Amino acid sequence: MIQEPFAIGNSWLHRTDPRFKLVGAAVFSLIVASSHSYPTLVGALPVALCYVVLARLNVALFVKKLFWVAWFLIFLWLVLPVTGGGDIVFELGPIAVRSQGLHLSAQVSLKLLSILSALTALTATMPLSTTGHALHRLGLPEKLVHLLLMTYRYIFVIEQEYQRIFRAAKIRGFQPRTNLHTYKTYAYMIGMIFIRASERARRVQQAMLCRGFQGKFYCFYEFDAGHQDYFFAGFTGIMAVGMIILEWRGVLF
Repeated sequence: MIQEPFAIGNSWLHRTDPRFKLVGAAVFSLIVASSHSYPTLVGALPVALCYVVLARLNVALFVKKLFWVAWFLIFLWLVLPVTGGGDIVFELGPIAVRSQGLHLSAQVSLKLLSILSALTALTATMPLSTTGHALHRLGLPEKLVHLLLMTYRYIFVIEQEYQRIFRAAKIRGFQPRTNLHTYKTYAYMIGMIFIRASERARRVQQAMLCRGFQGKFYCFYEFDAGHQDYFFAGFTGIMAVGMIILEWRGVLF
């Protein structure tokens, strides 16, 4: 089942209108992703951490989430400085570390940490169902919202079907190996998952129609902007303008 460890809380960001948080996350991510100057990228990281502090996230759990990103960054720093091109900064035996690769590694690391921290603080502090309704209020087509909500509801059901099929195969003596029998078995399992998913979708549709479903999901969350929401919008706007100015000055100078 999909876990939402940060969705429940009583912090300032938890009480902020989801629409404002989604727009703020999109604006922040867009600015950071399109920036190249170090003043902007270095300044974006404290802003993202400020969001994390305002959300009062569980520090141990947040660091655990970042732990998996650290493996990607380690691989990035091992490969990109050697293959990125540019002038040679220093050599380690036959390995030459180049300047352009170092710059790209630093930029990608800063962007990834900043965007991931901000998105965790702004979007993970609300249930995905609320996120879907907030996206609809922001203009996302209703069919896409329904697709998001239904996928969120039944993705773990499909995962349970896979576990059930895999256990049945193991009971019959199946042992995964690198041979044709293993590949064919996995292909059959995937096909069976699609068949069961189709049957489950048909039964769910019939059950929803029997309960009077008319193509609309109702949300119990009240989207009512208050003073703290506009304060959040002002804070995010000031941070965005500041990062744009830093990037503009970095490009010019």
